[in-house]
Amino acid sequence: MNKYEPVIGLEIHVQLKTKSKMFCSCLNSGDDRPPNTTICPVCMGHPGVLPVTNKLAVKYAVMAALALDCKINKKSHFDRKSYYYPDLPKNYQISQYSLPFGHDGHLLFETKELKRRVRIERVHLEEDTGKLLHEGDKSASYVDYNRAGIPLMEVVTRPDIQTPAGARILLQELRLIMRYLEISDADMEKGQLRCDANVSLRPNPEYFLEKAKDASIGLDPKKLYPKTEVKNLNSFKSVEKALAYEIQRQTELWDKDQAPTQQATMGWDDKKGQTVLQRIKEEQHDYRYFPEPDLPPYEFDKKFLDSAKSEIVEMPYDRRKRFKIEYGLGDYDIDILVGDKKMAHFFEEMISELKAWLVALEQVEGSEEEIWAKHKKKLVKKAANWMISRLLGLMNEKKLGITDSKITPENFAELITLVYENKLNNQTAVAVMGKMFMTGKDPSNIMEEEDLGQLTDDKGLDAVIDSVISNNKKVVDEYKSGKEPALKFLIGQVMKQTKGRADAKKVEEVLKYKLK
Repeated sequence: MNKYEPVIGLEIHVQLKTKSKMFCSCLNSGDDRPPNTTICPVCMGHPGVLPVTNKLAVKYAVMAALALDCKINKKSHFDRKSYYYPDLPKNYQISQYSLPFGHDGHLLFETKELKRRVRIERVHLEEDTGKLLHEGDKSASYVDYNRAGIPLMEVVTRPDIQTPAGARILLQELRLIMRYLEISDADMEKGQLRCDANVSLRPNPEYFLEKAKDASIGLDPKKLYPKTEVKNLNSFKSVEKALAYEIQRQTELWDKDQAPTQQATMGWDDKKGQTVLQRIKEEQHDYRYFPEPDLPPYEFDKKFLDSAKSEIVEMPYDRRKRFKIEYGLGDYDIDILVGDKKMAHFFEEMISELKAWLVALEQVEGSEEEIWAKHKKKLVKKAANWMISRLLGLMNEKKLGITDSKITPENFAELITLVYENKLNNQTAVAVMGKMFMTGKDPSNIMEEEDLGQLTDDKGLDAVIDSVISNNKKVVDEYKSGKEPALKFLIGQVMKQTKGRADAKKVEEVLKYKLK
């Protein structure tokens, strides 16, 4: 039992995937352009200019809030957050303070050990800042304002996370939600998803009560102690490592009766693998928030909210549960399939086509429901294995996504059916799939054009096996003397002569029978 409980909350920033910036018409594509080329008087804060709200960004933020089960403030507005920093061209940021678009939501995620429900405090919208560059001459820093004004959504969690791994998993789950909604690519490497973590410790009441055997020691299990904010977290691994390091550092302070008494900001040094003190927060920063005078307040009507709700698809957490119930797949398969929205969609379309192929087979009898119920478990597992181990391998090799492949769900379902019927063995099916991937042809055409179908002529197969036996007397003698690897050699020779068209299991059975 640990002496102290970690208390972790996250402040997550997500760049929204709009064509233009938050309050001007500049392109939202600054990372692909030379420094300071996607800027204008509005995002640079020149005198006399007026901002105009990007309505799509507002809709995206509301969609995210709804997906996180937040309550929506039907009346809302933007606020000015005043502070000075070189990457902030206006010396204030248009953000939200008193009335965020969404509040009091939650995010569900699961680990192998437990299921977690983390409360979402708020979801609000603001404009991004510029980017400071520290290159070359160490006596100077440079500012690229291309990023300034890009729509930035902030998701703030309550301090409900208890482990570094939990923080990482929550962040990965939020990234997946953003991708399912198609409102952000949420790529941490590109700065589209950024995270600051707040962490503190508090005594574990169970541990201390057990030690003291005295319920009167007065520990408050809900009390929050001064938190440390950890910045410079540029990857999921760095989030987990930084929190683990900071928890260990604070644990050592608590053990020395030197528990933190002030809030602090630490920066994560990835190379050194440690946090570094940036500043002590002696008092709360006064940002002098007040309603943005150049933008009208928002009032969402039913039509707008219905439109936002209509674009929310099944979320990853719900899809995982459904895949387990509906298809009987294991957690590993489900995580890979659900981990890519387009992959999951392809899988479900393929299963639907697979069902149609199965029912259409002449040798299969029964009603549609009876046929599917009988073959479903085995067939779905085979289809998932082929998608994950074979198709995904091809995609990774060619560095393509599922929609870039020329294989359609219908053709993939036909391929699985041919394997299931033993009209194609695994080896030949892999070759056929490779040609499908590159040409888009259906598997039956490829089989016919290249004579790749399973060898079903028993007499022809018998003749090939007899030939292999007579031409490999020494290997046959080795097998008969108890050397099992010799059998694999003989099977290989048969497969070679039949150009992979023979059923390897059948070849093994016939060889064993003939070599008794």
